[in-house]
Amino acid sequence: QVPLRESGGGLVQPGGSLRLSCAASTFTFSRVWMYWVRQAPGKGLEWVSGISAGGVTTTYADSVKGRFTISRDNAKNTLYLQMSSLKSEDTAVYYCAQDRSGTIRGQGTQVTVSS
Repeated sequence: QVPLRESGGGLVQPGGSLRLSCAASTFTFSRVWMYWVRQAPGKGLEWVSGISAGGVTTTYADSVKGRFTISRDNAKNTLYLQMSSLKSEDTAVYYCAQDRSGTIRGQGTQVTVSS
């Protein structure tokens, strides 16, 4: 398993931006795909985005495409999620994960989009 620690969440107004970070404590980080998933209040885990080991290939859920950007810095063992044009429906706990389903994930960081 990959110890993961997310940060960067907070309260933001609709239309605003946030940048999430995820620090991974393992040398294998640079060899694996990484993902962001989220869980809105009262709902299940939702896949948000994924990035290949080298950072060349990225994928996004339709709900965030064009607004969110995933990236990684393998030298720093860190994963990022730049979120822009945030909407109230983006309110959720965001997790970085080693698998698309979010089975292996960190403790999460809360993102609240509200005026």
